[in-house]
Amino acid sequence: MNRCLRFALSALLVLACHPCHAGCFVDDSLKVDGHLRHFTVYLPDGLPDGAPLEFILHGYGAGIWRENPMLAAADRHGFAVCLPQGLKDPQGQPSWNVGYPFQQGWKTDDVKALCHIARHVQKRYRLSRKNTFLTGMSNGGEMCYLMAYSNQRTFKAVAPIAGLTMAWIYNTMHAPRPIPLMEIHGTEDRVSEWAGDMLNAGGWGAYLPVPVAIGYWVARNRCTTEAVEHVESLQGAAGHAVVKHRYHSPSTGCDVWLYEIIGGQHSWHTADIDTGEEIWQFFSRYME
Repeated sequence: MNRCLRFALSALLVLACHPCHAGCFVDDSLKVDGHLRHFTVYLPDGLPDGAPLEFILHGYGAGIWRENPMLAAADRHGFAVCLPQGLKDPQGQPSWNVGYPFQQGWKTDDVKALCHIARHVQKRYRLSRKNTFLTGMSNGGEMCYLMAYSNQRTFKAVAPIAGLTMAWIYNTMHAPRPIPLMEIHGTEDRVSEWAGDMLNAGGWGAYLPVPVAIGYWVARNRCTTEAVEHVESLQGAAGHAVVKHRYHSPSTGCDVWLYEIIGGQHSWHTADIDTGEEIWQFFSRYME
């Protein structure tokens, strides 16, 4: 029996196939700390039991995006994707609680919630408990950093896109262990500034410059070498060149990659690179 149909019949879930993808989407939910957390699971056609799982987190004020171009990598490489929906914060916007000033007093623990959702998805859809990864854009990228700094063992590696390390995280938390980390960021991002915003001019709260944020992980993961590669945009001269910084750690095995999109703004950067493919190439190095 078709894998998607089998889950739909056994769990009485809502199943919907999308014309842009070879697999299917299953809408699901789980109650965590009194809140019903909604998420959609994408299952490529023919996905075997024990397949890897990748979470993709939306940005501030956004939601579940079934046309996410990163899902094409799931079809190519055979991994499941979970697209969770953030709860509404005190401003009434769907988001992840990373301690923005306007989120003060909001008690939602998204680290706990995402870890619970991951375990639920792993079990219900018979996916790998070891090979589960986390990526996200903007506010979702900040959530990736918070997860990396937290004492969790659910997500093996993280890949923020246009993400930030909030100053409060850097000043009050210490990552309990090395974790592989990849960041993709435009140097002309006017929402999540490459140069940081320690004075909180943008209203998101103080946050570190991207090179400083990455430097923390280079040191924490004990990376000792850097390889730099300059590549052309997928659009050629009309796009933004990319500088790939790859920091290697022979002692911990947890590398750090920084993709610097020269002149890039606040986006998923799919016009210049195959973002989904690049992130999966990073995650797949840590498969067991």
